[in-house]
Amino acid sequence: MRAVMAESYGAMPEVRDVPEPSPVGGDVKIEVRASSLNAYDAKLVGGYLDGELEHQFPVVLGRDFAGIITEVGPGVSGFMPGEKVFGVVAKPRLGDGSFSEYVVVPTEVGLAPMPAGIDYRAAGVLGLAGVAALACVDAVAPGHGELVLISGATGGVGHYAVQLAAARGASVIATAAPGPQSDLMHELGAAHTVDHRGDLAAQVRRLAPAGVDAVVHLAGDPGLLADLLVPGGRFASSLGVGPGELGGRDVSATAIEAVPDRIVLEHLATEVAADRLRPSIARTYLLDEVPQAFADFNNGGTVGKIAVAVG
Repeated sequence: MRAVMAESYGAMPEVRDVPEPSPVGGDVKIEVRASSLNAYDAKLVGGYLDGELEHQFPVVLGRDFAGIITEVGPGVSGFMPGEKVFGVVAKPRLGDGSFSEYVVVPTEVGLAPMPAGIDYRAAGVLGLAGVAALACVDAVAPGHGELVLISGATGGVGHYAVQLAAARGASVIATAAPGPQSDLMHELGAAHTVDHRGDLAAQVRRLAPAGVDAVVHLAGDPGLLADLLVPGGRFASSLGVGPGELGGRDVSATAIEAVPDRIVLEHLATEVAADRLRPSIARTYLLDEVPQAFADFNNGGTVGKIAVAVG
């Protein structure tokens, strides 16, 4: 089968022919139809994850997937061949990812059935980013009318977080460049946008002189962002920033660990199928084009998700 691989941390990805994986106890084998590129993948290729999570090299890249079960391993119940599924490759040691024609995943975490009303491409960009966005918004628990600043709003996680926070009645301030980026944030539910390339603090203070109630930190200087909170404000970070990194500020901080369990995945897919959550896809690449997708992702400017069409 064809797969996108990296030989080591920091190695450039390349497309190769590799043997098809086979399921063992508790696993299912999936014919991958769609996937997406996440910041996680770019960090691995860039050499930034050495020591953070064990990988078995050479590693097949990719975490998200949507496809069809072709085979089930011993002891599997609740899933069957021919079933459409999606999710996140979640293993203690990552070696066989989803930028491949087939992937084997465990059934206990990271796997959910695809509901009617959602296609492979939408499901393939939902897993990792959607779970992280929901975990961030749950952590800050915005109330109706509260001001929530989302830094990194135009990224894969951010564009979901904007929608999820706005759906709870929050008044969302999203970081975005003027023009198409800002327009999209307003379409997704943001009440205001601020340009992260300028004086972010001054722009936010004009909108919220007393401070914002909550911050979702997906990009940017965490200290600067925390200083924009009201006393006792809530701060959630997908980048590992917790209370210890904020220097004793009077804020409630949570470092997010996004766990793709089935209940969360099913909830997100149901929201997409009902048109209450919209995946924004910047561009779709074929499997053989994934190395170029990494280069384009690293050049910046991508709004929403980069999708990968596999089958």
